[in-house]
Amino acid sequence: MGRPAMKDRIVIKVGTGVLTRVSDGTLDGAALVRLVNGIAEVMDDGGVRPLLVSSGAVGAGVSAFGLEGYPDDIATRQACAAVGQARLMHHYENLFRNFDVPVAQVLMSGEDLGTEKRRALVKRTLDRLLEEPRILPIINENDSVAVKELRVGDNDMLSARVARMMEARMLILLSSVDGLMAPDGGGVITEVREVGEVRDFARDEKGKFSIGGMASKLEAVSRAVEAGIETHIAHGRHPERLKAIVAGEGGVSTRFLPARRAAS
Repeated sequence: MGRPAMKDRIVIKVGTGVLTRVSDGTLDGAALVRLVNGIAEVMDDGGVRPLLVSSGAVGAGVSAFGLEGYPDDIATRQACAAVGQARLMHHYENLFRNFDVPVAQVLMSGEDLGTEKRRALVKRTLDRLLEEPRILPIINENDSVAVKELRVGDNDMLSARVARMMEARMLILLSSVDGLMAPDGGGVITEVREVGEVRDFARDEKGKFSIGGMASKLEAVSRAVEAGIETHIAHGRHPERLKAIVAGEGGVSTRFLPARRAAS
């Protein structure tokens, strides 16, 4: 089978708050099972090819060090990532095997996306993985060795940069909320045409085992929609909604229109 059409590529980003328990930061097995089921449904429907940007490595590793929260010092954070990344990929491999989906681990630093030459090499690898009918690339920042000046930032921004590089038609940011909430308590905002109009709506919702919050997501959304990529913020604890979102059938999420579309 040849490489799928560019329009069939989507990037799904899942945050630490979705993958780990709030109480101790350990991996939430039930949440992982639901996520894998939801992504497998997407892969089985209409030839859509997802790339998964997965947080959770540091959060998954903190329990091995007996920590009660996210470590502040870089060395411990990187050590947690080294332990946690192995745990995370072990779970993904075992769960996706049930759907005949091999997984591929792709770790990146800011340097990998910061120059045209390195970016081309990364894209070539991802393109080759997507030529295969069932392989799922699972991408994370290389937290175990990245230093400040080489970091991409949080995985929200990484997912936006990957979506742009791969010319994805859609980016879905899975969070611990249903979407961007209206400041007056009016519930989820279902559609946004201009990101700048809703930046002040962001609330600090990040947990003790995660990095990014809603403000971080809106920065990533802005980067994606500027490149013409439709973007959604949706609840990662309800990945059964992914299929409807990808198919354009609506569902519970905040949909950000691509810049070229919003201007039309």
